[in-house]
Amino acid sequence: MTGSGGWRSRSPVELVCEKKPAVGSTGMVVTNHPLGSAAAAEMLAAGGNAVDAAVAALLALTVVEPMMVGIAGGGLSHIRLPNGEHIVVDALAAAPADTHAQTFEPVSDEPARRMETVGNRSAIGAGAVAVPANLLGWHSMQTRFGNLPFADVVEPAIRLAAGGFRVTHYLAGAIAENAPLMMGDRAMSDLFLPGGRPLAFGDRLVQGAYADSLRLIARDGAAALHGGPLGVALCARIHQGADDDGYLTVADLAAARAIDRAPIVGHYRGYEIVGPPPPASSGVHITEMLNILEGFDVAGLGFGTPDALHLLAQVLAIGFADRRLSSGDPEFVDVPVERLTSKAYAAERRAEIGHVLPAEPAVQGSADTTHVTIADRDGMIVSATHTINGLFGAKFVVPEAGFIPNNYMMNFDPHPGRALSVAPGKRVPTSMAPMIATRAGRPAFALGLPGALRIFPSAMQAIVNLIDHGMTLQEAVEAPRLFTEGHVVEIERGYAGAMAALEAMGHEVAIVPHVAGGMNAIAFGDDGMMTGAACWRADGTVMATGGGLARPGVRFHTGLTPDTDPAEGPTT
Repeated sequence: MTGSGGWRSRSPVELVCEKKPAVGSTGMVVTNHPLGSAAAAEMLAAGGNAVDAAVAALLALTVVEPMMVGIAGGGLSHIRLPNGEHIVVDALAAAPADTHAQTFEPVSDEPARRMETVGNRSAIGAGAVAVPANLLGWHSMQTRFGNLPFADVVEPAIRLAAGGFRVTHYLAGAIAENAPLMMGDRAMSDLFLPGGRPLAFGDRLVQGAYADSLRLIARDGAAALHGGPLGVALCARIHQGADDDGYLTVADLAAARAIDRAPIVGHYRGYEIVGPPPPASSGVHITEMLNILEGFDVAGLGFGTPDALHLLAQVLAIGFADRRLSSGDPEFVDVPVERLTSKAYAAERRAEIGHVLPAEPAVQGSADTTHVTIADRDGMIVSATHTINGLFGAKFVVPEAGFIPNNYMMNFDPHPGRALSVAPGKRVPTSMAPMIATRAGRPAFALGLPGALRIFPSAMQAIVNLIDHGMTLQEAVEAPRLFTEGHVVEIERGYAGAMAALEAMGHEVAIVPHVAGGMNAIAFGDDGMMTGAACWRADGTVMATGGGLARPGVRFHTGLTPDTDPAEGPTT
């Protein structure tokens, strides 16, 4: 998709992209850190495919984005195989076997604070750690669908951890922001706050203990954590002495599984919009919201006009009202997928626009996540979103192992008797939206981003930007965004000109620095070329490949002229 630019004549928004796209024919890599992109490009250059590249990138990101993602976290990888089959690898974290509905004491019954727990136990420290599955998911997908030995895809991460890398402004800001909490753990403060001073931009971060852990992973795969010495080290830290306040056990890690799930497939103006199913809410509710929008002339409303933003806000309110009623792990919660994604249901909800009561504020989830979008020359695509949940997860580092565990227990409702209450084995809900769109069976674009609850509404807006407004890929990922659950309408500064008109329509409006995080995306042209784009909201970096190997039969040996092949004789 290239975009027509025709939206500009109907838009009051002046959109100036801060980054540039890249175009390639044999591979495309977009991640939220340049060294993550370099690790992925290295795999493509070595003969790996998109899955090899994605897993190498994600493992490298556990080193260079340690605040965002780790081997003891969770997430979703959406794979499109060259034969057109879609698989969503569910590596979401789950509640440990020793937990129950009253594991945590809630602070309040008020909607705005209903997820908070006494002592912040579900968010910080040993009690916050849920059963991780990131490493399980990455190892499973790479060993089944990759071309390279698993140890090869771990190697870039080992080099980065052992040799170190320069801290970016983005990482330095995250360390400074969380320094007071990080000081509470000796191993974490030694790593990120040496001598009591937060690492700053340009400082070199070396993670020798984690490099050793990655070497174990290269040798043993996921078993290094799930049944092996890294899992023992993690559980020993969780249950150490008088500080024993956690639930995760070695048995939980050994029993953990990544699950292959069939995706949700929606249809919007001739495109197939493919996304993850429950426990993710994105596939269901992006499909629902697009179905509602399909009944309107979205292009005719123009991009960023008050009427267009008013419509978006109302459609988001409907999506969140339905999400509140039907969201969660399908093993524990009945999610009426067929009804919510049907065109008939969209017609019912379309008729109710303007009359939908705001949803109770939803669980926020992790705003601190990473995403990769990667494609290869053979038609394999990976769109993957993974995290350790909160910034720096549970706020401690496993001694002698060097990695940070998740704090996913904060995503469960501490009140008993609710859809999101804690239950053994229940997977956490998520708004992650690793999306892939096709048209007539051929890839059109793939995208995703971090940003907690704001992920899937932002992904939906990018899809609308591409299909309805005909934006280029770079424009679509960098364009201003809007968010609401039906209460306050958050808008980025690019929409500030519409604020007064939206308030006149009855909305309470707030201008925010950004809605969700750094989106990265790939578009697929009819000519076989791929375009990659990353936006200003993160350290997103695009790397494209082209060219390739020499023509078969071309070789030059001493004594032969360039136009002579010993097998065929001189050419004429």
